[in-house]
Amino acid sequence: MVKFKTIKIFGAIVMTINQRLLEILVCPVCKGALSLDAAVGELICSVDQLAYPIRDDIPVMLPNEARRLGDTLSHEDEAAPAS
Repeated sequence: MVKFKTIKIFGAIVMTINQRLLEILVCPVCKGALSLDAAVGELICSVDQLAYPIRDDIPVMLPNEARRLGDTLSHEDEAAPAS
């Protein structure tokens, strides 16, 4: 099983991903390529403007769990439990 790794660079935690896994994963809505936003820990679909969260090193590839890229991510959103 390929997992995401977090590493610390200059005091900041950065997420890395196996390049082969990133090539295999696609957006569940449009089937387009995804890119990793390592600073936030999300997989980004630039076509649909959606950001899929990565929780506990597992990408959550559900459209209803994705956030629109125009939406701001607040600390309350990060702390709120998923329902």
